[in-house]
Amino acid sequence: MKNTTELKGNWNETKGKLKQKFAKLTDDDLLFVEGKQDEMFGKIQARLGKTKEEIQKLISEI
Repeated sequence: MKNTTELKGNWNETKGKLKQKFAKLTDDDLLFVEGKQDEMFGKIQARLGKTKEEIQKLISEI
């Protein structure tokens, strides 16, 4: 998985790709707030029914 700085720097692009791939994700689900990454991953997990590891792998592959 990308480190936080890399993830934050490219987040708008990554967020767009995730929304294209998973239409059920909302902007609120993908809100990247410094220090609240776990909360964001939790929202994505709940929407997609995947584990945190699966979500991290998805994001790192984008």
